[in-house]
Amino acid sequence: MSDDEHITAPAAPDDLPSETSAQKALRLKTARIDARPKPPRGGRFQREQNAKIAAGKSRPWMSK
Repeated sequence: MSDDEHITAPAAPDDLPSETSAQKALRLKTARIDARPKPPRGGRFQREQNAKIAAGKSRPWMSK
């Protein structure tokens, strides 16, 4: 029998000793949110939303 037998398995990679339970929960929550599938970028909808509006178009009542 060697001295290595009494050593327990290392902590899970999610367990950081300097992290509180609230910090761990927040970190795991943000990881889950980041792992979600995201909608495609750069489609027609995004181009329309980012299109610049001409100066007078947003206030038609201001034109003479």
